[in-house]
Amino acid sequence: MMNPAWGAWLLLGLIWGTNFVFIKWSTEAVTPMQVALVRVIAGFVTVAAYALVTKQLRLAHLRHSLHFIVMACLAAALYFYGFAQGTALLESGLAGAVSASIPLFSLIAAVLLLPEERLTTNRVAGLLVGLVGVVLIAKPFSGVPGGSYLLGVLWMILGSFSLGVSFVYARKFVTPLNLPPAALTTYQLGFAALILLVLTDKSGLPSIRNDPQSLWVLVAGLGFLGTGLAYVLYYYIIGQLGAVRASALTYVPPVVALFLGALFLGERIILLDYLATVLIFAGVLIVNKRQKKRN
Repeated sequence: MMNPAWGAWLLLGLIWGTNFVFIKWSTEAVTPMQVALVRVIAGFVTVAAYALVTKQLRLAHLRHSLHFIVMACLAAALYFYGFAQGTALLESGLAGAVSASIPLFSLIAAVLLLPEERLTTNRVAGLLVGLVGVVLIAKPFSGVPGGSYLLGVLWMILGSFSLGVSFVYARKFVTPLNLPPAALTTYQLGFAALILLVLTDKSGLPSIRNDPQSLWVLVAGLGFLGTGLAYVLYYYIIGQLGAVRASALTYVPPVVALFLGALFLGERIILLDYLATVLIFAGVLIVNKRQKKRN
C-alpha cells in the first residue's frame, strides 16, 4: 500500500498550486493587503488549534519573540502581501510559475548573508538559467500598458526573495532554538496578524460578507485550507518523508497553477511562458545538483 505521507505530499502540492487561483479571485473582491490579512488570521487560527491539541505551545517560547517578529515579517506578512499584489497584476498561472524561483532567491540570500555559502559552478549556471526564465516571464520589453505586468513579476520576486531571506534567518537564528514547528508557525502567524492588523486599511473589508463566494474562497480556501491546513500537512510530510523529499514540493504548485488558471479562469498562457517555466525549473535543478569532487 502507498505510504499515506505521499498522498499528503500530493494533496499539499495541489493546495499550494490552487492558492494562486484563490488569490486571484480574492483580489477581485478586496485589496491585496486585505487578502494577506485575512489569510494570515485564518491560517493562524488553524495552526494554533493544531499546536494546542498537540501541546506544542509554551509560554517560555515568547522570550524568543524578536526572532518570531522577524520571521513574521519575512515569511508571512511581506511574503503573502507580495504574492497577493503580484497575482493581482498577473495571470494566476504565471504568478505560480514565478513562484518556482523561490529556491533561486533563497540561494542568492544565502550567498549574500552567510559567509559559509559559496557560489559553485553549478550554482552560478543554475542561477543564470533560472533568472533567464524569470526575465522571459517578466517580458520587460513587451510594452504592456502602464507596466503592470512587469510590476506584478517584481512583486512576486519581492515575495520570493523575502521568503528566501527568511530561510537564511531561520537557519542562523531560529533552527538552533529547537522549537516544535507548529509552535514556531503559530507565533510567526500570530505576530504577522498583529502587524497586518495595524498596517492594513480595513475599509470595505466587511462588505465581502455580501459576496458569499469570495468570502468562502478567501477565508476557507486561502486561509483555513491554503495556509492553515497546508502548514499542518507540511509538518506531517517532513516528519514522515524527511526535509529533502518534502522540499521537492516546490515543483508541483507552479504546474498546478498554470493548469488551473487556464482551466477555471480562461487564462491564455503562450509558448514563451511555458518555456520560461521550464527554464526556472531547470535552474532550480542545476542549483541543487551536487558538485562532483575532484580527485
